[in-house]
Amino acid sequence: MTNHEEEVNPIRGDRGARIFGPRNTPIAKQNPDVLTPPSTDGGTVSNMKWPFELSHTRVESGGFSRETTVRELPISTTLAGVNMHLEPGAVRELHWHKEAEWAYMIKGSARVTGVDANGRQFIDDVQEGGLWYFPSGIPHSIKGLESGAEFILVFDDGRFSENSTFTISDWFANTPKDVLAANFGVSEEAFDDIPDEQLFIYKGRVPGPIEQERPDNVNETVPNPYTFDLVAQDPIETDGGKVWIADSSNFKISTTIAAALVEVEPGGMREMHWHTNEDEWQYYLQGKGKMTIFASSGKSRTFNYQAEDVGYVPFAMGSLYTKYW
Repeated sequence: MTNHEEEVNPIRGDRGARIFGPRNTPIAKQNPDVLTPPSTDGGTVSNMKWPFELSHTRVESGGFSRETTVRELPISTTLAGVNMHLEPGAVRELHWHKEAEWAYMIKGSARVTGVDANGRQFIDDVQEGGLWYFPSGIPHSIKGLESGAEFILVFDDGRFSENSTFTISDWFANTPKDVLAANFGVSEEAFDDIPDEQLFIYKGRVPGPIEQERPDNVNETVPNPYTFDLVAQDPIETDGGKVWIADSSNFKISTTIAAALVEVEPGGMREMHWHTNEDEWQYYLQGKGKMTIFASSGKSRTFNYQAEDVGYVPFAMGSLYTKYW
């Protein structure tokens, strides 16, 4: 039984009371401004927070994948996110989807490949703090390098699911071998060893240096690179933190998703603001902070965030973010 000193209760001044019933104290301590909202909060505002720790994890040979979509966070109708990990040499097999894919490398590094509708190939290594973006329909693959790779993916549709992407292994497994043979002009025996189901993530070897494995002139004909070194850019610096920005002005291929890597110092504040044209999807890398959402007509709600949480701010709603330890 938790003693009273360790409890967090909905008490503010002479208002509220101690909870007599069952408690989940760790969650209460993580969300003090949800349990005991500031006096300025009021009205009904949708939930704007989801922890990835509560998302279903797909565990595969060589890594894992877990997603936060409109199913986990109903307010997130325009954007969905996936947290994926690849062990050294593991491969997220060649696949494509209807939604565009934006990515940020959290730890490690990966080799990404892409092929456009004109057969133009692209291959590059993405390090920590780097990005990639593949437009809708572009086939691409991801392979973990020496230390493996963990990254966050963002898709421009809240209904997206990583479990519903198009893959060659899935297509082949669901096509008769005589049809495959006729399509490729080879014997049916050529397909005796193909997988009988989708691979999704599978173990492979760690590739050699990219200079040795990249075909000659492979990236020269691609109009705009699919990768971008975000942290190599000069940040905007203030006395409360830093921000690195990637949008279509400097990362030209990224036409449907713009991004900012924001560092807020302890006690710092991301001032009151709103976005005039798009929703905001957030992923917290480290630290703790709180954000108040203003939804007009006196409606506002404050949320607490920590590493691995997803935050969301709908188009035109006001937000104010502060960081604390």
